[in-house]
Amino acid sequence: MSTTADQNNLTRTLKDGAANLGLSLSDAQVSRLMAYQALLAKWNKVYNLTALRDPAQMVTHHLLDSLSAVQAFAGARRVLDVGAGGGLPGIVLAIWAAEAEPQMSITLVDTVQKKTAFLNQVKAELQLGNVTVLHARVEQLPVEQQYDVITSRAFAELNDFIDWSNHLLQQGGKYIALKGVMPQQEIDRLPPGWKVRQVQPLQVPGLDAERHLIFMERTP
Repeated sequence: MSTTADQNNLTRTLKDGAANLGLSLSDAQVSRLMAYQALLAKWNKVYNLTALRDPAQMVTHHLLDSLSAVQAFAGARRVLDVGAGGGLPGIVLAIWAAEAEPQMSITLVDTVQKKTAFLNQVKAELQLGNVTVLHARVEQLPVEQQYDVITSRAFAELNDFIDWSNHLLQQGGKYIALKGVMPQQEIDRLPPGWKVRQVQPLQVPGLDAERHLIFMERTP
C-alpha cells in the first residue's frame, strides 16, 4: 500500500515537473492526473497496460512525458489518438484540455478490447466529458467525423500511421507523432504527398531520454 507521504511525493514530482514544462496545473487537474495514475497502476496488475510498475516512474515516464507535448495541441478542436493503449497521450491531454482548451474533444481508438474497457472506466471515474473511446482498427473507421489533429505515442512507423489514418484527417489538418529518438529513417520513408513541417525536441523533467514531436501535413 502506498502511504500518504508516498502520494504527496508523487504529487510534488508531478507539480514540479509540470512547472518545469511551463504548465500551470490547477488543483483539479493535478487531482485528476493522480487519480488516472492510480487507476493505471490498479488495472495494470490484471491487464498489463504498461511495462512500468513503479508509481514514480509512471509519473515521469507517462504523465510528464505526455504533458511535455500538450501545448503543441493548443487551438485544436477535434483530436484523434491512434493506438491509445492505456491513454497516453490522450487521457493526459483530455485532463489538461478540459480547463486549458475547453473547445477540444479527444477520441481514443484502440484495437484491444481490455484497453478500451480501461479507457471507458477512466472516462467515467474522472468524468471526462471531452473524451470518446472507440474499439476499432483505425484503418476501418468510417469517415463520419474528420479531425484537425491526429496523434499517437509509440504506435507505429510514421508511414503506416499516415497510411492507416489519413482518411480521417480534415483538409489542412496535421499529424503530431510522439517519438523517442529522432526517427530520421521513418521520416525518409514518408508516403508521397506528405512532409514533415517541424520537429520539436522535448525535455521531460526527470527523464534522461530523447523525445521528439514530429509534425506532419499534406504537401500542397
